[in-house]
Amino acid sequence: MKPNSRPSAGRLLYAQSGGVTAVINATAAGVIEAARARGVPVYAARSGILGALHEELIDTGKESKAAIAALRHTPGGAFGSCRYKLKSLEAHRAEYERLIEVFRAHQIRWFLYNGGNDSADTALKISQLGKSMGYDIRCIGVPKTVDNDLAVTDCCPGFGSVAKYTAVSTLEASLDVASMAETSTKVFILEVMGRHAGWIAAAAGLAGEGADAAPHLILFPERVFDEAAFLAKVKATVERVGWCTVVASEGVRDRDGRFLAEAGTRDAFGHAQLGGVAPVLAALVKQKLGYKYHWALPDYLQRSARHLASRTDADQAYAVGQAAVKYALAGMNAVMPVIVRTADAPYRWKIEPARLDKIANREKKMPKHFISRDGFAITAAARRYLAPLIRGEAAPPYDKHGLPNYVQLKNVAVTQQLASFQES
Repeated sequence: MKPNSRPSAGRLLYAQSGGVTAVINATAAGVIEAARARGVPVYAARSGILGALHEELIDTGKESKAAIAALRHTPGGAFGSCRYKLKSLEAHRAEYERLIEVFRAHQIRWFLYNGGNDSADTALKISQLGKSMGYDIRCIGVPKTVDNDLAVTDCCPGFGSVAKYTAVSTLEASLDVASMAETSTKVFILEVMGRHAGWIAAAAGLAGEGADAAPHLILFPERVFDEAAFLAKVKATVERVGWCTVVASEGVRDRDGRFLAEAGTRDAFGHAQLGGVAPVLAALVKQKLGYKYHWALPDYLQRSARHLASRTDADQAYAVGQAAVKYALAGMNAVMPVIVRTADAPYRWKIEPARLDKIANREKKMPKHFISRDGFAITAAARRYLAPLIRGEAAPPYDKHGLPNYVQLKNVAVTQQLASFQES
């Protein structure tokens, strides 16, 4: 992790990976603005690592200062992202060698890959290959994931905003259910993202505090789903409160380890594709308890809701982008800028470098002491951890029509220097 000598000249390549967030473009802005301040030209890969493989690069130097600044409040992935995992060096060496060829052709000396666990692994492998091929490339992983499951870092840019959206949505929907419970819906089920880690579901717990406050049940992937206990809790809540709000992580599993929502298909990373746990739970409530229900699946809405972004999250997303450039130009390699919490009250944080081999392919789940004894709520410790991450508002500017004024970049293509890449 110690800095080495800095390459005398070259370009920086930035790429976005995996599911995008409400603030990943803030990280892009941090990267580009930091590099510009140091006189380093920045290319971006179109559609993540695939753009690098196919030499589909974008010259961010063609974008105005105002356009890059506007990325700080624009959701989505400005340069396109992808779900594509490079396999081992032994199995797909040709892909890695192609990347080095592209880097050589365009004088790419610094590669910043903005993503999660798999992206950290890719950056680590490329850094290793550069050494073996005698090409001086510095690779920095840049953290991003709504799932908040990256190791080492206290939290992940992107999580704070989806956490805020989840807590606010739980609060607002629960007020609606409470209004209608006398003659209509008794049970409302909100399904949120989180295949293996229940961080997003846990954030719903910030919507209220106390036995009668929504959400009344939170279902975590870290806890085995107990049908009898679930139904008993729902029934008791409806009888006591008059209605019940349930927040369920998509990754809830039964005693045999099967996802309740298993759809039988897999994505490009080999992860199980889930078909929806909310309708499964709703059907169970109707069949066993006879209650009228509604369920909601926010899906992309929860990770793209820039209008409800957390100020803390937006600031951290920008900061890791700036730090990534600082580390790269200082000669660091195979590291990631991570967020270190220095105090809870008042909340304080800083950025430090961490080795990619301590992050790649590792997954941070909810600690046991963050989940209540009965498995249906968050603890005071979890609340202390989560609360600062959703604080502050970072609303985008709005146009005269009442819509957010988001930026659309020109994304001017760089002239290709190599023959087309033929995938094996």
